[in-house]
Amino acid sequence: MEAPKFVWEGAIPLQIHLHESQVTTLPPPPPALILAPRIGYLPLLAPLIKPYFSSTLPPGVDTIWFDYNGLPLKWYIPTGVLFDLLCPEPERPWNITVHFRGYPGSVLIPCEGEDSVKWSFINSLKEAAYIMNGNCKNVMNMSQSDQLELWHSVMNGNLEAYQRVSSKLKLATVDDEYASLCLQKSQQSVIETDLPAQAKTGRVPVRLYVLSVSKDFDDLDEIPRVDSWEKISYINRPVEIRKEGGVDLEDAVRNSNEDVTSDKVVEDQGQNACKRPEACRISSSAEIKLIRIQGIEPKLEIPFSWVANNLLNPDYFLHVCVCVKVAQ
Repeated sequence: MEAPKFVWEGAIPLQIHLHESQVTTLPPPPPALILAPRIGYLPLLAPLIKPYFSSTLPPGVDTIWFDYNGLPLKWYIPTGVLFDLLCPEPERPWNITVHFRGYPGSVLIPCEGEDSVKWSFINSLKEAAYIMNGNCKNVMNMSQSDQLELWHSVMNGNLEAYQRVSSKLKLATVDDEYASLCLQKSQQSVIETDLPAQAKTGRVPVRLYVLSVSKDFDDLDEIPRVDSWEKISYINRPVEIRKEGGVDLEDAVRNSNEDVTSDKVVEDQGQNACKRPEACRISSSAEIKLIRIQGIEPKLEIPFSWVANNLLNPDYFLHVCVCVKVAQ
């Protein structure tokens, strides 16, 4: 299957500038150029970035964080999702700023380096398992060695190792009617049966990041810049799809606010309250202007089952960035 391979190999070219307040040498250091994995997380770049800027940093304790146009970047959101969300008109390289001092605790939850990112990832995996299987026992019962191998596979972008370990979790997948249709066409089958299709229900963990704009636009560069996280509605919901009915991508996005939440598992696993989903809805009157998943803009009529089986992040969530036009 080629799509997951492309997902895992996807990367964002970053041009990382040290914030001017932390430059203690002349001339100031040039920006660092890094190819960051889409499925990765910004704090994991610290071992590459800190040595590059270490000679110019002022005295003090390092606490790395990043901003884009003054907006602190949430470290537990995958790098590719941040890029899709904040750069509707893709900026290549993506110019972001790194800080080693002055952590904005009023905006970002604390991050203690790799360990914080790892446990955030594991908690997301538990939540996804709860949505898909009704419990997260398989994730909670992982051996330490399997958990470590799974995490290292994500850090190193090793899809083969990831699939080997994640297969032990036995997380459900959904029937892909698009792939089945392609297979039927390739076989040029002329025999039809009257046997009823067996209904199969799949619950897909979806995280929607919704930017609402009041003015219409023709070009992506006309979308207003996000200068506050309050302008992004965060919807964390399962989407239920049935084999016999079929769901396309637009249906899934609009209906993702009509199912029960998995808030309880978030509380049970002790995630910070700042990560709790906000109560919000995509109005039926809102016009979906842009959907971006893994850096692509899929056609709205594409079967959601294909998207769910091929474009998931390693935490088993489908991260979907949406821009909608709402009535004034």
